[in-house]
Amino acid sequence: MTSDPVPSPVLRALDANLDRTREGLRVLEDVARFILDDATLSGQLRELRHRVSHAAGTLEPALLGARRAEEDVGANPALPEEPRQSLADLVQANAKRTQEALRVLEEFSRLPELPTGQAGLPRAMDTAQFKAARFDVYDMEQRLVGRLLRRDKIEKLKGLYVLIDPTATDGRPELQVAELALEGGATVLQLRDKVREKGIQLDAAQGLRQLCDEHGALLIINNDPDLARAVKADGVHLGQRDFPVQVAREILPVDCIIGVSAATLDEARQAETNGADYIAVGSIYPTNSKEDTRPAGLETLRRVREMTTRPLVAIGGITEENVEAVMAAGADAVAVISAVCSAADPKVAAHRLLDKMRGHREPTSQPA
Repeated sequence: MTSDPVPSPVLRALDANLDRTREGLRVLEDVARFILDDATLSGQLRELRHRVSHAAGTLEPALLGARRAEEDVGANPALPEEPRQSLADLVQANAKRTQEALRVLEEFSRLPELPTGQAGLPRAMDTAQFKAARFDVYDMEQRLVGRLLRRDKIEKLKGLYVLIDPTATDGRPELQVAELALEGGATVLQLRDKVREKGIQLDAAQGLRQLCDEHGALLIINNDPDLARAVKADGVHLGQRDFPVQVAREILPVDCIIGVSAATLDEARQAETNGADYIAVGSIYPTNSKEDTRPAGLETLRRVREMTTRPLVAIGGITEENVEAVMAAGADAVAVISAVCSAADPKVAAHRLLDKMRGHREPTSQPA
């Protein structure tokens, strides 16, 4: 006794959606592989693509035989292709396409016309695998988009990085000082509050979030992943005795960046190994803005620059007079507290610092 043949239209629907799934997964895999250089995520997507193919079972030759691409009423080359605004948009579009195709495969594979796998008939398509794959793609989409958004934030870690410390504003409201710093050209603000209660810090962080949104700047929270998550900050900064990077990653959304302080080459190397998105090297010069600082100096900054391609933020005692030397040593950004927050006019102070930074030129190589 033999089974009735599977209707060709059903096979065509299965074939089309199996192809859509593989194509979408390949796009996601190549983003992980070539854009993010993430071997783990790329491997997981490749394994998922193979699982989907395996779930098609022995029906795949029949699917290929039923293909009638030229007769597909949905294939309209005259329709305009949707533009992709960004890599995150590309990932979301292909993830949605893959999820929808997997849902079609899951539903069609339940039809009674498909072989049951009994009495020597071909194995039925694996409905459970299609469902599991769909939920895996939901997770992969979130991880990929988060990584891409984090990558965009990391690329913005340049220029002037101002730490907003309420004890360093000469009694002025921190939001007033922060707004002036942003108007002067600061591209990153960090809330550093070692004194006040969490409720007051929350109000300040929410105000800084709004200001940073208005000026297109990044907001970083010092040593408090929970507060960073609460105000949708762009990231958190950790000291050597603060949360481990791995713990902060578990608390924060995947698109949040994490910076780590380092005073030595070994600490910088460990921060990179642990997955820090940027490294703050300091103290470059002596400073009174923070207790218990450890000297790093320009030479350490130079050596860390040679060791890593991650963004470097130089911090500690940086002023208008010495910022050019800091940039020449390899900093991507300079972090300051008193040089801006304690200045008579934070906007002017920020602008003057940036002028010096932009005026920096790499030394021209001399012929041997």
